[in-house]
Amino acid sequence: MRPESSNYLAYKRSNMGASVRMPSHWRELRFRFLFSFGKGLNVTKENMLESGVPCLTYGDVHSRLGFEFDPCRDKLKCVSTDYLVQNPSSLLSVGDFVFADTSEDIAGSGNFSHLINEAKVFAGYHTVVARLIENNVPRFLAYFFESSAFREQVRQSVKGVKVYSITKGVLKDLWVWLPKFREQQLIASYLDKKVEALDRAVGAKEQQIILLKERKQILIQNAVTRGLNPDSPMRDSGVEWIGEIPAHWIMRRSKFVFCQRKELARKDDVQLSATQSYGVIPQEEYEAKVGRKVVRITFNLEKRKHVEVDDFVISMRSFQGGLERAWASGCIRSSYVVLRPALEISPDYYGYLFKSQSYIQALQTTANFIRDGQDLNFDNFSMVDLPIPPADEQKRIARHLKAQIERSDGAVALLEQQITKLKEYKATMINSAVTGKFKVPGVVEPVQGMNEPEAREVCQ
Repeated sequence: MRPESSNYLAYKRSNMGASVRMPSHWRELRFRFLFSFGKGLNVTKENMLESGVPCLTYGDVHSRLGFEFDPCRDKLKCVSTDYLVQNPSSLLSVGDFVFADTSEDIAGSGNFSHLINEAKVFAGYHTVVARLIENNVPRFLAYFFESSAFREQVRQSVKGVKVYSITKGVLKDLWVWLPKFREQQLIASYLDKKVEALDRAVGAKEQQIILLKERKQILIQNAVTRGLNPDSPMRDSGVEWIGEIPAHWIMRRSKFVFCQRKELARKDDVQLSATQSYGVIPQEEYEAKVGRKVVRITFNLEKRKHVEVDDFVISMRSFQGGLERAWASGCIRSSYVVLRPALEISPDYYGYLFKSQSYIQALQTTANFIRDGQDLNFDNFSMVDLPIPPADEQKRIARHLKAQIERSDGAVALLEQQITKLKEYKATMINSAVTGKFKVPGVVEPVQGMNEPEAREVCQ
């Protein structure tokens, strides 16, 4: 698999399957013979504090602190110091593993983190704590628990449909592969170096994506508010979120550029979905794109609103993503506001304008009452004035942005593909190392003809 690596000399059959082989000198034990079990504190979000004793929660394991955590490095919510008196035996020890005991998807089944610092810390509710009862290398085991070989065992054992339970009973029956102690150290050290290099490469590419997306937003903002001619005379727009605009542009109240479409759904209208990622498209098309079903409208069907191509739709999500453009005609639920152009405009130009961060922020300032659960409505939209370049200039701006954004998005897509391949390579490397598919540098295995003391000396 690697130039500096080689295969082991001898393999034997594993209990994990008839076709699964492991290095002949490795041990294979049930999880229950390697770990004792505990559980996290019975605390909820209401018990969590900003200061006190750090507490690793179920959410931390799933969302941000998988594989390892260090309370001195990783910011954790805390519980009262009273728990040090009430539950001292529940404190974690360095090397302990904390598994989330449920997952909302099968891929997250078996998610865990292990403690790499001796600081005082608890595990929280909905966690299973596993503590080593014999001398092994926690770092090696962390990589083993991260491997696809182990995760596949978990996925075959968990029960559930919408929520998957990872109980002590599930963990106890799983198989764990163990080289000798020194070999565990060598494998863990090898993976640490390789994983660090791969993570650095992924981080660099993720930073490139962030910069490309920032530049894309700047490009859109400048083009839709300042035009394409850097030498064009400018004037103050009188609107804070826009600043200066070309002198020949005009500003209008939004309600004079777009008005509400209040027509009810037509008999043959298809149901549409308003999405941040794809705009307003047929619901069936959206389901095909995301690979899952979405909630269907079953009430107030007679109040659904008709939508035409190039209309714009206001929804609650407009607070985060701008107004959504309609790419198909059909109908949408009554809670949405449908906007149709009142002037001759370029929907492409206004599609970019409504997705600009400055416009979204301006829209957000009109809606302090969102805390009361009210929807964004036409009145909010009307409070944000809009620039109106000449119609042909709107089209030129839109064409320019389309070409520039396609290049930017293409670069982002390429980086995302590279990140995916790096992560796949990392996962394959971890799985191969901890299951003995290749031998890491420095490992010396016993050979045929060695007596027991010699073999023990070589592999210890």
